[in-house]
Amino acid sequence: MIERIIFTLIFLLHLSILAHGSALTTAIAANERLCFYADVDKAGEKIGFYFAVQSGGSFDIDFDVKDPNEKVLLDGERERQGDYVFTANTVGEYSFCFENDMSTLTEKLIDFDIMVESEPRREAPAKAGQISEHTSALEESIFRLNGMLMNIKRTQKHFHTRDNRGFSIVQSTQNRLFWYAIFESLAMVGMAIFQVYVLQTFFTKTGRRYKV
Repeated sequence: MIERIIFTLIFLLHLSILAHGSALTTAIAANERLCFYADVDKAGEKIGFYFAVQSGGSFDIDFDVKDPNEKVLLDGERERQGDYVFTANTVGEYSFCFENDMSTLTEKLIDFDIMVESEPRREAPAKAGQISEHTSALEESIFRLNGMLMNIKRTQKHFHTRDNRGFSIVQSTQNRLFWYAIFESLAMVGMAIFQVYVLQTFFTKTGRRYKV
């Protein structure tokens, strides 16, 4: 029993070492291009790339992903969010760039995650419930738990994005209502002043006077 617990801890530590990533939130000003980089130590590693526009404008952004040879692997225009996994066939530095070129004034807030994972992918069993020859029941449970945790993480990201976008829409609506109320009040004051001026002009004699 103790040996199984020790093996579980070692296996989980092994998984945490093999996969490393960074989850960040950044603001991109209008007409700004911002790039982030991730190093790949050996060919065949898996790279996970997730992003979602949390606030700003129509919640869209341009992006592109390039390998160390400046070859475009992924790109998109006016994308609201994306979740990609691809294999790094070249060793070196990969670039992940966002560009807020379509906006002239609006700043965009982006939540993104870049993960470089060198964990070997286990082949799926031929039949449901069948365990691979070199995989124990404990490893099978850990892989299933890892998959469930990844699904929960993606669900959390989805609800986090919806919450931020909803808050941004509410805040934008409040600002518009505030300025509309200010404009309406100024218009009413202007109309009142104009009406007083018209009435004063109407009842004031401005014609020529002649002496007899």
